[in-house]
Amino acid sequence: MMNRRHLLATGAVGALLPAWANAQTFPSKPIRIVVPFGAGGIADLTARAVANKLGEGLHQAVIIDNKPGAGGVVAGEAVAKAEPDGHTLLLMSNGTAVSAGLFKSLSFDAQKDFAPVITLGFFDIAVLAAANSRFKSMQEMLAYAKANPGKLNIATINIGSTQHLAAELLKTSAGVDFQVVPFNGSPAVLTALRGGQVDAAVEILGPMMSQISSKAVRPLAVMGAKRTSLLAEVPTVAESGVRGFEVASWNALAAPARTPPAVIALLNREANKALAHADLRKQLADLSVSPAGGTPEQLRDLLASEVRRWSDVITRANVPRL
Repeated sequence: MMNRRHLLATGAVGALLPAWANAQTFPSKPIRIVVPFGAGGIADLTARAVANKLGEGLHQAVIIDNKPGAGGVVAGEAVAKAEPDGHTLLLMSNGTAVSAGLFKSLSFDAQKDFAPVITLGFFDIAVLAAANSRFKSMQEMLAYAKANPGKLNIATINIGSTQHLAAELLKTSAGVDFQVVPFNGSPAVLTALRGGQVDAAVEILGPMMSQISSKAVRPLAVMGAKRTSLLAEVPTVAESGVRGFEVASWNALAAPARTPPAVIALLNREANKALAHADLRKQLADLSVSPAGGTPEQLRDLLASEVRRWSDVITRANVPRL
């Protein structure tokens, strides 16, 4: 007769067999990356570039499923409820962290209902002025704001977006008072900026590069920790006098919680390999995206840090919760 210890050991091994078997056969069908944004944007193009290279490494198709809406909630719900087998992934972003603080209640917990896979990349946010603006530098704009409280108008996209909250964070970090004016989308922001309806704008750098190249708008500063290679002459906000200021947008991959660790490890390994390829790095650079990579644990820490940060900004800026 088997003793108790042997039975327990046998039971433990038996419990692990389904996860082990899943990992051995993964991927057994196309992998779907659910993107919480519409087709054609920076996040979508980043996901498609990564998907192509990741699919080569996994010898399986990796397809993009665009599910925009409700600040990423629609996509998040779809992945949180998906089978935890690694075949459905979420293109996570700083918007995921923002939603955790912006919505009064969500059907999923951004930190508990997803298994982090990998951080894909970071992309710059810039402070921009019109070509004919009185402001030739970030210092000039901040000096004006300090001397004229409440008179400076800075455009961003929708309330609760990363750009909107980055502008609110700039206000408090610089110790100045200006009006943050949200518009419905980047084209409207650009129209308002070029038409003189606002004094400046906070926007993702990539989509604005053609406007910068044609000298329709002028970059005053970038919000990241360091200057971008695309505009090496443009200083950071921190270099412009707002000590310690740093904001960047990011994308990552996550799976439903309870996805087998071996599957997460395989996805992480292949995604890191994909991000190391020179051709993919070139594609991302053309989108103004800095490739990241790393471990699931690093993504877990990033998400937790971003949830704390943006929840605090939302509270201090009195942004209405949805």
